[in-house]
Amino acid sequence: MTRLAGARALLLALAALAAATPALAAPRDPAEGRMVQTVRDEHERHVKLLEDLVKVNSGTLNLAGVERVGRLMRAELEPLGFTVRWVPMGATKRAGHLIAEHRGYGRGKRMLLIGHLDTVFEPDSPFQGWTRRGDTVEGPGVGDMKGGLVVMVAALRAMQAAGTLQAADITVVLTGDEEKPGSPLALARADLIAAGKVADLALDFEGLAQSGGKDIGSIARRSANSWTITATARSGHSSGVCTESSGCGAVYELTRILDEFRRELPEPNLTYNVGLIVGGASGAVNGEGSEGSATGKANVIAAQAIAVGDIRTLSNAQEDRVRTRMRAIVGRHLPRTEAKIIFDDTGYPAMAPTDGNRALLAALNEVNRTLDLPEMATGDPAGRGAGDIAFVSSIDGLVGLGLPGRGSHAPGETADLGKLDVQAQRAALLMTRLSNTPRPRR
Repeated sequence: MTRLAGARALLLALAALAAATPALAAPRDPAEGRMVQTVRDEHERHVKLLEDLVKVNSGTLNLAGVERVGRLMRAELEPLGFTVRWVPMGATKRAGHLIAEHRGYGRGKRMLLIGHLDTVFEPDSPFQGWTRRGDTVEGPGVGDMKGGLVVMVAALRAMQAAGTLQAADITVVLTGDEEKPGSPLALARADLIAAGKVADLALDFEGLAQSGGKDIGSIARRSANSWTITATARSGHSSGVCTESSGCGAVYELTRILDEFRRELPEPNLTYNVGLIVGGASGAVNGEGSEGSATGKANVIAAQAIAVGDIRTLSNAQEDRVRTRMRAIVGRHLPRTEAKIIFDDTGYPAMAPTDGNRALLAALNEVNRTLDLPEMATGDPAGRGAGDIAFVSSIDGLVGLGLPGRGSHAPGETADLGKLDVQAQRAALLMTRLSNTPRPRR
């Protein structure tokens, strides 16, 4: 083989290798390169941390388990220079919250990182333990949201290794009751709200949204509030039902209301569910609206009927508007009936999409370009449930920096370890850049 032919062969081989090798990141500076490499080097350490977290049952009502997960997170954050404190929540009958503060020397944006320590799987759930099958891991809370806790730690460790954490002004709030908030909610979220008042932006480390195999950016979350309708009517023999003297009864009145909701309320980003109905000669539901009882006979006009449901909106203005329409429908009344609707204001507010939130997603997409990753489109907020970040929606926010997965809140819940490094690299670079962005004057 001639020297020229050999050189050509080498070039062809290198081209083939490049085509077969995933594109590597092209960081802006050595610090970003160090963060990218640190995340890669510590991959198995992060997987082990996730395993340790998942193996601790931290169902919301397992107060000791929630506290134990808090201690595991404290052990990760304190060596990074965070001042960590535990806020007991005995007054709300919950374990408490972990709050960690890192006061940087820079003048960049002050960041609030949000997550939660609890899961929906209590100790009596048959779904416990940890199973790994390649890049798929299965276990209670592995995706919602212990995977997000690990992404947060991995990103902060990468920043420390690169020397960019020193300048960053970061507060971490990990609630212990996101899945089943304590009451009163104003007390349960007081510390989160206080942290939001001194931050410039919030980053939520719940699971990454995906659609059609593509990563999606989340800049909004809908509200979650409940309502109860109680209808009453004149009872009597069924032979007189829907006559002028007897009226149609409470069940017909409740049915009218719910059907008019179905026909008259629809609009974008709004859902209203009916989760429980009881009705008859008598009816009652428990204080949580999760159980009900009724008595009655086929030949007796129903005197009472109760429905419990929820309403989810994209903005608080939409919530107010829809509530007004619901009250108007309830107030029309069939003859000889009465009805009232009560809204429970202890639920979750909305996080509306804003220009500031869009700007955060644009900043994340700048990171994606650096990492040679596809741009993330804006996701449909209906694809996510309510979340703690909505309590600080007065500041800019971005949701979904945790791990993607399947089957959240159900036995068999999984998370995708193939996204662990990517999510941690995204978060580390994003937080570093934000920490170098001048904060607004107040």
